[in-house]
Amino acid sequence: MIMADADVDGAHISTLLLTLFYRFMPDLITEGHVYIAMPPLYKVMPKKGQEEYLYDDKALERYRRSHKPGSFTLQRYKGLGEMDAEQLWETTLNPETRMMKRVEIEDARLASSITEVLMGSDVPPRKKFIYEHAQDAELDI
Repeated sequence: MIMADADVDGAHISTLLLTLFYRFMPDLITEGHVYIAMPPLYKVMPKKGQEEYLYDDKALERYRRSHKPGSFTLQRYKGLGEMDAEQLWETTLNPETRMMKRVEIEDARLASSITEVLMGSDVPPRKKFIYEHAQDAELDI
């Protein structure tokens, strides 16, 4: 089973799917059959040279430190639907080059508990979570 998405860290779709697997198909996880494909978050296109895909904010930070401002154009992916079929194959699906993260039971437990807090019918824990973690949010508006 392969899951993939490209937001800040791929978390929103992965969290929902991991919760589903953890609650209704835990053997998939305990037997090591669930992987998360790691698509890029950015594509940098230098004015000179070859374009490059960056998979997280740290990679973007390193790239910016080693290139002059204005020497490249940056494209931010907010979902796999923004990639054409060739880009999707090249960055996320090609078995020779793709990056995969194997899901472990603790990943699924965390996903399940976060989903329960954020989507459950009990409002006070959700409000508490939002107040405690509001400063951690990275808005992309």
